[in-house]
Amino acid sequence: MIQITAQMRVLVAIEAVDGRKGIDSLARLCQEKLAEDPFSGCVFVFRSRRGTSIRLLTYDGQGYWLAQKRLSKGKFAWWPESEAPAKPLEAYEAQLLMVAGDVSRVRAAPMWRRVNALQ
Repeated sequence: MIQITAQMRVLVAIEAVDGRKGIDSLARLCQEKLAEDPFSGCVFVFRSRRGTSIRLLTYDGQGYWLAQKRLSKGKFAWWPESEAPAKPLEAYEAQLLMVAGDVSRVRAAPMWRRVNALQ
C-alpha cells in the first residue's frame, strides 16, 4: 500500500504514458523524461493515454511500489497542464486525485511555514 503523507514529494507527469508500462519502464521515464531520481522516495503519478487510469510509483528503500487505479466509468476529471514535464502536488491534492476528484475545485489552507520573529 502506498500511503502519501504531507512530508512526501509528489510529482505528476504531464504527458500521458502507455498503460502497459511496468516498474522498470516507469522508473526509466522518471530519469529520462522527468529528470528525477526514481530512488528518491518521491511518489510519481502517471496517467494512461485514455485518461481512465493512473499509476503511482515510489521507492521505499527496499523496492518499488506500483499502484494503479482504473475507473470503471468515465475519466479522471482533472489533469495538470504545464510546460515542464512534471508538476508537483501537495499530499492532499494527490489523495484527491486518487479518488478521481477534481483537484482544481478544492481550496485548502496554505501550507504551514515557520514565522521568523527577527524579520
